[in-house]
Amino acid sequence: MKEIKESINLIDDRLSKRHIDLDPAGYFIIYLDRDAKLICAEHYTNIITDRGLAADPETGEVIAARGSTIKRKPTKIYTARTAKELCVKIVEQTQPLPLTMMDHAAYLGREFMRAENALITGEEYVQD
Repeated sequence: MKEIKESINLIDDRLSKRHIDLDPAGYFIIYLDRDAKLICAEHYTNIITDRGLAADPETGEVIAARGSTIKRKPTKIYTARTAKELCVKIVEQTQPLPLTMMDHAAYLGREFMRAENALITGEEYVQD
């Protein structure tokens, strides 16, 4: 079991380093509300610059992936008790759809499952 987990972690770490195009419909910040026992996903809009970077649609300022001091307001906050429930809320019950790329949808599904697992096990969750 330990060997399988280590092998999976190596594959995931390698794949996390690949280039991905950003979704022009926006991005999500995923976190847990452990007190409420919820998975949370904040949606933010963005524009994509000529260099493929996400920028604030109001200011045109590039949005830093980490360490940004700029506090933006989410367009919507989604919460659910399970990964499946969160996917249904976002993909099936929201119009217009807050994502436009299949790889973004697949990424969100994977992250929601990781968050659900962390909620169940008590492990730390850090969005990939």
